[in-house]
Amino acid sequence: MMRHEGALSITGAAWLASANYAGYLAGALLPLLISIPVYRGIRWGLVIICLGTIAMGFVQTLGGWMVLRAVTGIGSAWVLIFVSAWCLDHLKHVGRLVLNGAVFAGVGAGILVTGLLCLAFMKAKMTSTQAWVGLGSLAILSTALIWPVTRAIPKSERKLPSVRRWNLEASRLILCYGVFGFSYMIPATFLPAMAQRIVSDPGVFGWMWPAFGAAAMVSTLVAAGTGKRMGNRQLWIASQLLMAVGVALPALWHHLCSIVVAALLVGSTFMVTSMVAVQEARQVAGRDPTPLISAMTTCFAIGQVIGPLLASKLPHLGDEFAGSLLLASFLLLLSACTLIRGGPGPLAPQKNTFGSPADPIHPRLHSPS
Repeated sequence: MMRHEGALSITGAAWLASANYAGYLAGALLPLLISIPVYRGIRWGLVIICLGTIAMGFVQTLGGWMVLRAVTGIGSAWVLIFVSAWCLDHLKHVGRLVLNGAVFAGVGAGILVTGLLCLAFMKAKMTSTQAWVGLGSLAILSTALIWPVTRAIPKSERKLPSVRRWNLEASRLILCYGVFGFSYMIPATFLPAMAQRIVSDPGVFGWMWPAFGAAAMVSTLVAAGTGKRMGNRQLWIASQLLMAVGVALPALWHHLCSIVVAALLVGSTFMVTSMVAVQEARQVAGRDPTPLISAMTTCFAIGQVIGPLLASKLPHLGDEFAGSLLLASFLLLLSACTLIRGGPGPLAPQKNTFGSPADPIHPRLHSPS
């Protein structure tokens, strides 16, 4: 909408995306450097997202937009890190592990609602300024509705260990999660553009993003039960393999159907990967998984920044995105192989990566394999 109005060029859009990814990286790094209580990280993250989104409708310069997108990226990282750390632990304590999928389904639901609203805004001939204010207002309303829930978050200060010992398994998770960030971001960034080259009608190619979100929402709900049977590591590997197929497909078959299938495959696996990766981090890290989750999110953010930038530098192989898509698919396959070679599955005993005693409330951590 901003580009159609002449308010933003393709280069400007790339700068906005880079600013958002850089903010996400900064937000992932901060919990590693300073002690941020979980309840504050969640609340501040939500408030930052709300204010940063609605303010986009009141700023009219590229520089101002870049600042707002960077700040909003910080809030996004905090919400993912701290909500994951708190909710998964809380659900385990109350015996409602099946709801793990609902936590991560929120991301897909947000993508779906945003995509549908933007299609409706365009149909209603609304301006991009009005769209930003509308989306920001919805974010504020949603945050107000869930704010009472944040009162249940423990208020105790979480002190990060002064020394963190990264063993091979923790390093493996961090690296594979970074590869995931690099690989998923390329199709997530360019799928609508790929569809637009084939079908110019925004009423058609505009559905790629809602389809992506719907797949992400449904898959996380389904995977919550599947992961209990398969194990987090096995489900992570399966998701990487499916995503590799989805990423490579548009490079090998130039058709709208391949774009749709790619949107569904990548959309249905990207939040499942996030969910099981966080759960796997909890198994490896023990009592306090937040530092490991933060480190994984940092590496993910680095990959997220590099992915779109590298996409414009690789040989096109006869197609604008083919080279970067095939590279991303290859890295996903390599990452899956690395996870296969990784440490024992979720039922085997694990040691706390960070040197403190293993969490006594994790019976799996102490049971014989």
